[in-house]
Amino acid sequence: MGYEFNFSWAFAGLGIMIVATLVLRFHQPIANAMGGGMADYERYKLYSLIAIVVGFLTMINIVPLILHLVLGSLFGGISGGADTPPPVVEE
Repeated sequence: MGYEFNFSWAFAGLGIMIVATLVLRFHQPIANAMGGGMADYERYKLYSLIAIVVGFLTMINIVPLILHLVLGSLFGGISGGADTPPPVVEE
């Protein structure tokens, strides 16, 4: 599987990054309303930073490549990968 740029992935990644940036900007009111208040401030900031990184990876279309590599290493036989050895036939 090679790299291929796609505008739909770019716009989806941009949307994820915008939402995560808004959560990062307004993490205190969101944590006060939805979480445990001041105890959750750092957790909300961490999750939004992780979402920004995932949005960036989605924007440059790296997520399908990473998923293909991980799932191909776990389930190589399902995707028809060439890494699986041929079955042993006993005569």
